[in-house]
Amino acid sequence: MAPDIQVFFDEQTFTVTYLVSDPQSHQAVIIDPVLDYDPKSARTSTRSADAVLDAAAARRLRVEWILETHAHADHLSAAAYLKDVTGAKIAIGEHIAQVQKVFAPIFNARDVAGDGAPFDHLLKDGDVLAVGGLTVEVLHTPGHTPACVSYKVADNVFVGDTLFMPDYGTARTDFPGGDAPTLYRSIKRILSLPPQTTLWMCHDYKAPGRRSYAWRTTVADQCAKNIHVHDGVGEAQFVAAREARDKTLAMPALILPAVQVNIRAGHMPPKDDNGQVYLKLPINKL
Repeated sequence: MAPDIQVFFDEQTFTVTYLVSDPQSHQAVIIDPVLDYDPKSARTSTRSADAVLDAAAARRLRVEWILETHAHADHLSAAAYLKDVTGAKIAIGEHIAQVQKVFAPIFNARDVAGDGAPFDHLLKDGDVLAVGGLTVEVLHTPGHTPACVSYKVADNVFVGDTLFMPDYGTARTDFPGGDAPTLYRSIKRILSLPPQTTLWMCHDYKAPGRRSYAWRTTVADQCAKNIHVHDGVGEAQFVAAREARDKTLAMPALILPAVQVNIRAGHMPPKDDNGQVYLKLPINKL
């Protein structure tokens, strides 16, 4: 059965959120939701998440799962807010525990035990979630982070930050736990799927020369045209180019607020003793 897929693009963070639903049962999942955050004022908004909720309500969809492809470094997750509104469960790859153990000490996040909590469900490679008549298959696709997963729904794969559009290439691997050889193998796993498989990106940065944003491609297009990993590019060649490029990249603008929220499944840190929530800026740690 083919799913219905609605796309929501947040130009502020270049992030794509997906509302994927079963047209018969009206059950749905939300993949990689965005909590709007203004770094200048430290104000949050649920505008982007509410647009997804409005679309779900208009079609009388029941959101069963909120699925994260990984703990994002470029936007804050709206997963906790969406769970409060819908009652849906939040799920992420089981290796989030490894990511938590790396980042919790950086932020002195004593409430983060490094055991996967407060995510509701930790997903293993090969796990399958039933969403009405649809099945969501979990593919562990590490390399960008150890916890990255992709979600296969019929002939569609939501690849997170593993791949970008062919003219932009592939994900960076210089975050803690990232690894270029591992990313190469994860990409090759995705690109071993049938050529007509549709691949949905988590981000688009509009490569130079392209006038419009894009987030949908195919295995065949990636194999033929991806500037980093097209057919004929071997692992050693990819790793050398990927690691050289990573050395030139600045940290994402929102990495410090994003990671400390996202390792908590979209929850803010606990209130301080004055009742105020604070996001921390650890000096000289990254």
